[in-house]
Amino acid sequence: MEKLTDLLEKNREWAEKINQEDPHFFETLAQQQAPEYLWIGCSDSRVPANEIVGMLPGELFVHRNVANVVVHTDMNCLSVVQYAVEVLKVKHIMVVGHYGCGGVAASIKSEPHGLIDNWLRNIRRVYQKHREFLSTWDHSHQQLDRLCELNVIEQSVNLCETTIVQQAWANGQELTVHGWIYGLSDGLVNDLEFNASGAEEVEEQYQLAMNKMGKLQELAQASDKSQQNARTMWDKVRSIFD
Repeated sequence: MEKLTDLLEKNREWAEKINQEDPHFFETLAQQQAPEYLWIGCSDSRVPANEIVGMLPGELFVHRNVANVVVHTDMNCLSVVQYAVEVLKVKHIMVVGHYGCGGVAASIKSEPHGLIDNWLRNIRRVYQKHREFLSTWDHSHQQLDRLCELNVIEQSVNLCETTIVQQAWANGQELTVHGWIYGLSDGLVNDLEFNASGAEEVEEQYQLAMNKMGKLQELAQASDKSQQNARTMWDKVRSIFD
């Protein structure tokens, strides 16, 4: 039997470091969990939720799965959302994808991947819905970037349509759903302009996000696609709308 001695030692070093910086940190943390944010992200180990937004343990409630999917039959995800919304009373839920997502890439490949293909079917539907739009980009990595963005937007809508979020809004609870995407190459989060704070805002926010995706398409058609990157293109889109 092999023990993970190195990891246990690193844990002790980390705990000692935290205690030196704040002797009351763990005592305070153990007494109460009161985050204002729920992060629904990808399981990818390169996307550490707390660190990305500069938050300590206890400040961010987190759920992760392959390709940050929100499905109405996923009791794991829905249980997390229900606890976050009804018990913790979080004020913000961020659906966070990332560029270069392996799960999103696998969803549009023809070869079988086994059991996970049933899960990836949810993203495949997003691809089929927006196939004509995605055909604008010739380079596979740029098309993948767009599909990762579209997946976040569609999953954000799925979250808004859950009975949990709908009931919270009906009760007048302060709650906003945000669609974000993270760049592995630069460490920056890109706001995809979906920010819904009520049931009446969902369609409006969806159309706003898709309008900006449409502008992204126009810019792509008018420029050298080989020189495009997600950050530069989104900066151009924002400069137009702002």
